[in-house]
Amino acid sequence: MALRCEQMKAVPILVLLLIFGHTESGAVPTANSQRAAVLYPFGPGVGDAATPHEDDGMSPKIPLSEKFSFYGQSYTDLYVNNNGVVSFGTGVPEFTPHPFPLPGRRPFVAPYWADVDTRLGGDVFYRESRSEELLRGVARDIAPIVAPHPPTDGAPIPTWAFVATWDRVPFFGAASKKTNTFQAVLATDGVASFIILNYGDIQWTTGIANQGDPHSGLGGVPAQAGFNSGDDVHYYNIPGSRTPAVLHINRTSNIGVPGRWVFRVDEFTVTEGPPLSPTVPTPDPTTKRVSTEPTRPDDNGTEEREYICE
Repeated sequence: MALRCEQMKAVPILVLLLIFGHTESGAVPTANSQRAAVLYPFGPGVGDAATPHEDDGMSPKIPLSEKFSFYGQSYTDLYVNNNGVVSFGTGVPEFTPHPFPLPGRRPFVAPYWADVDTRLGGDVFYRESRSEELLRGVARDIAPIVAPHPPTDGAPIPTWAFVATWDRVPFFGAASKKTNTFQAVLATDGVASFIILNYGDIQWTTGIANQGDPHSGLGGVPAQAGFNSGDDVHYYNIPGSRTPAVLHINRTSNIGVPGRWVFRVDEFTVTEGPPLSPTVPTPDPTTKRVSTEPTRPDDNGTEEREYICE
């Protein structure tokens, strides 16, 4: 079955090697927009490693020097997945996004879960850091969600961070130069844990295996964004996920900063049911073939405040 998938992918690759070529990434935010200002520095110049240039690829298991608490569970390692996911316990090669919560214990953070193919260009960078400069920036950026209700001994000040950046990544089967740049940051002071999702230029939502258009990168089953703790209780779907509106995620926020979403995840703060959506095409995850199944709404959960930032 895997061989059949590779045969199906071969034709788009031949076309796109002519379109994209190979480029090297810089060491600082490189998205061609002022929205790149929300991104923390990334790239080899700040000590980042990179995942292999593969379709549906991922990093090796990355051991962490600090435990990260995610809704009652502490994790000491993770994976950075090319398809827009940071996962705990196991990699996530799935290219078709699904709304949260997911069945089974699958804890992960999804800044932009979609069908990325870095064989065609772009890079997926990652590093853990105790840089004072980075941590000062993180502390400043989480302040809007901790300042209103600080603990009695003061607001948490992170002492560790993990930064994963998807820099100018194209979609599977693309026949254009459209790319996306986005970032996920995990941070903790050893007790309180936070997730920051940052969005630079977002130009596509869907690969062709999810019935996206090869030129526009739109249509089909669009990207999912948010997080899933794996316990079926603590999860969040960023509004617009798996709809065409996710293309404009870099104009939305829950803290009033365009392109930035911030969450505290060591304790229960927000949940939201999967977004209501009509029947959508659902690819077979083993063959990248498409079938059609209705999605089912979930009545549980409450909605996080959202700002539309024009």
